[in-house]
Amino acid sequence: MRLFTPEAMRAADARAVELGYPSLLLMEAAGRAVAEAARAAWPEAESYAVVAGKGNNGGDGLVAARWLRLWGRRVRVFAPEGHRGDAALARAALAVHLEIEPLQAADLREADVVVDALFGTGLTRPLEGMWAELAERINAAGRPVVAVDVPSGLPYDPHVNADVTVALAGLKPDHVFFPGRSACGRIQLAPIGMPPELLEPRELPQLLEPEAMRALLPLRPGDAHKGSVGRVLVVGGAAEYTGAPALAALGAYRAGAGLVTVAYPSDARVDLPLEAVRLPVSRWQDARLFEARAEALAVGMGGGSGGGAAARAALKLKKPTVLDADALYPEVARAYATAAVPTVITPHPGEAARLLETGVGTVVQDPLGSACELARRFRTTAVLKGGPTVLCEPGRSAVNTTGNPAMATGGAGDVLSGAIAAFLAAGLAPWDAARLGVYLHGLAGDHLGRIGLTARELAAALPAAREKLERGRLKPYWESGLLNPR
Repeated sequence: MRLFTPEAMRAADARAVELGYPSLLLMEAAGRAVAEAARAAWPEAESYAVVAGKGNNGGDGLVAARWLRLWGRRVRVFAPEGHRGDAALARAALAVHLEIEPLQAADLREADVVVDALFGTGLTRPLEGMWAELAERINAAGRPVVAVDVPSGLPYDPHVNADVTVALAGLKPDHVFFPGRSACGRIQLAPIGMPPELLEPRELPQLLEPEAMRALLPLRPGDAHKGSVGRVLVVGGAAEYTGAPALAALGAYRAGAGLVTVAYPSDARVDLPLEAVRLPVSRWQDARLFEARAEALAVGMGGGSGGGAAARAALKLKKPTVLDADALYPEVARAYATAAVPTVITPHPGEAARLLETGVGTVVQDPLGSACELARRFRTTAVLKGGPTVLCEPGRSAVNTTGNPAMATGGAGDVLSGAIAAFLAAGLAPWDAARLGVYLHGLAGDHLGRIGLTARELAAALPAAREKLERGRLKPYWESGLLNPR
């Protein structure tokens, strides 16, 4: 599945009409899907208030009101005059059944459920005047709210806060990225009869789904041994940061690496997992570092001021590498790009801003654009951590669909770097290793699902997350019924 911008969805709608799909048929399917979602979410509800705007989003709401009325529910509809096109036809059909009241008269106090159909995607400025007052009135009514496609007003303030949002045909940025996602409540994806080929444009970001991720899991033959399923070398650590390389090693083991060696400064007391091979070095140019046997590296975690030197030394091994934390400097990333070493970089927004020589706010405002600029500038696979984590390499991009705010804990990123390195060592290409590592890492967080978890617990949950994925019983979050946190 792809993530649709408002412009891309409008283009898909127009193309569907060109192929012979009547636009009124699409509106009819959308409105009925909204009505069905409202009825299913609150089966005991007997009365509805539908607040509709002038455009196609309002038209979808008018269709929903007609279906609710046909099913025997009490419905009051508040809408302005001046509907055009398909929305005007929807209004005419609804007027056969009930009187449409002016928006200014919107009274939501007697409704069991409110349907928000004021505005859809593509707003270019905040709601003002009567429209802003209506959004605030919906929020203040204290009634369950179903939003048509997106809560009205997003991505600005004020906006409606919905309990259920019916995403029509495809998911849009506000269904996926916070803070918009918090305003959506439970997200229900509703097919409306669009031609399937129009819903998978390759130029749009891929949403990571269970089926596609399960297909990436490395197979392990019956005669496997620790040297045949992937050896990882972790290079990092400093006197003041001893936990990071240990957590990366733990993440690599829990993701399936057969053998993990950790190279760290000999003056640092690193508390490594018992299974890890210790490789203390007096300096990063130590010959023993270059004799270490590994199929992939994880470099930079906990390196402190020596992270850049560690990364430059590790570059000489010319192995697929995950660069994290203190290895994430422009000169280091450029050196790996020049050497054409297969690389995955895993910055958080602050590190991404350092690499792009811009402000953190710029990165946070446009995570997908920032990730793709990192991928372009450094010819790498970029994993920009956040809610959600986004990935990009030249020519393609993806958005993760697992994970939750409980994962905002120290060391979680180190575990992720180790997991991605394990998949690189197992033979996956950087793009596949990054997607699978990010997805399983988030799935492990969802498996634990509680604030107060630690990075060690997150690493320990990776095998259970993999088992869930292997069993094939997972659903994407928009089908799971999970309420998004506000």
